[in-house]
Amino acid sequence: MRAVVQTVSRASVTVAGEIVGEIKDGLLVLLGVTHGDTRATVETMARKVYEVRLLDGERSASDVGAPLLVVSQFTLYGDARKGRRPTWQAAAPAEVAEPLFTAFVAALRARGATVETGRFRTQMLVESVNVGPNTLIIDL
Repeated sequence: MRAVVQTVSRASVTVAGEIVGEIKDGLLVLLGVTHGDTRATVETMARKVYEVRLLDGERSASDVGAPLLVVSQFTLYGDARKGRRPTWQAAAPAEVAEPLFTAFVAALRARGATVETGRFRTQMLVESVNVGPNTLIIDL
């Protein structure tokens, strides 16, 4: 599992002209799932993302109650080392990734997080205003 975590003053996800997820002063989380990920991976990633000290004053979302906008992002597992066309072989297929994505969101909420999401398997417009800019890649 791989997450790109950004501190944002605002972020939103729009699908077909409709805003489906929106936050202010929190974390934008782009989440990629790979073949070997499990429910245990989900729990570990949810803990790390919610408790990572990336916000002002070395605080975490769990410390200050910052909201999270979580967006599925299979392209985090794109490989462009050969040629000009990336491959997506390391990304888990949607049938595997979607339940783990859903479990990740549920694990964050179980920890008390306020979570908004994009929509799995849709073309999304993701907009964000990065703070810092602070961006962190978390790999498990």
